[in-house]
Amino acid sequence: MKLPVKSRSVQLFVSTLLLLALTACSKKADLATAQPNTDKPTKLKLALNWVPEHEFGGFYAARESGAYRKRGLDVEIQGGGAGVPVLQMVATGRADFGTVGGDELVMARARGADVVAVFATFQTSPQGIMIHASRKVANLAQVFESGTLALETGAPYAGYLKKKFPWGNVKIVPYDGGVAHFLSDANFGQQCYVTSEPIVARQKGADPQVFLIADAGYNPYATVVITRRELLQTHRDLVQKFVSASADGWRTYLADPRPTNRVLGKLNPSMDAATLAAASTAQKPLIETAETRKRGLGTMSQERWETLSKQLLELKLIERMPNVNELFASDLTQR
Repeated sequence: MKLPVKSRSVQLFVSTLLLLALTACSKKADLATAQPNTDKPTKLKLALNWVPEHEFGGFYAARESGAYRKRGLDVEIQGGGAGVPVLQMVATGRADFGTVGGDELVMARARGADVVAVFATFQTSPQGIMIHASRKVANLAQVFESGTLALETGAPYAGYLKKKFPWGNVKIVPYDGGVAHFLSDANFGQQCYVTSEPIVARQKGADPQVFLIADAGYNPYATVVITRRELLQTHRDLVQKFVSASADGWRTYLADPRPTNRVLGKLNPSMDAATLAAASTAQKPLIETAETRKRGLGTMSQERWETLSKQLLELKLIERMPNVNELFASDLTQR
């Protein structure tokens, strides 16, 4: 069984272009106007921007372990995939929470979406570049000195890499979402999620070497949970319960992902137990860091959001700096 390969940059740009049009005809979620019922759990929907898998393991663990239920929540987790408009779903009230990339959030805010981050799962972005170890490349700069590299050139991180490193001596080709070309050409490199394509390549006998783009200086939070600002303002206690229960779920999953991985394997049969185990191990240091041990899982900082916003401004992906303090709720994840 192989791990599904990710390609989300096209989804990012399509989502942000459609956002304002959909927001204009939004239908508010029942939650925003309904009176609370203390006899029954509050129903919430979490919309994912990819299919059920390890990078959402903590949310499924919160559901399966009863962490949501203990806080009076009945959370529906809606799996996604390429093209699922999570930002629009949250902004228009069709979902109470959703997962997006940090850069996607900043760009959506610049286009008028009144959504806010409440939990950042990945403290280090899993986006990377993988090449064959046989090339003996020492750093990411050398990746752009020879060979062929498959990239989604319209992605924000690709724009950052082009600005940082000369591309004159590498052949850039479109990224096709698989690893077939990588397996057949020792001089071929490609974009990847460190928890995805490298695992597929190793399963097929390759020896990939992976460079995190975060190490080059572009490190947006990933699998960021967002909600509408209106919901945060009018039902802050509910949002706090969701965030706290999600953090509990992630602690459970990071401690032992096997029970939740069995659930994920049923929801996503393309992922076998070995693949899920390898991916869970690969992502753990990207989620649980020295910072989260001090401030709690999902923590976010003004400095990180400001750095990302400045990078997107320099890349001309936004026209002006946002009010960084309005991008995220800083106190929901603190222990």
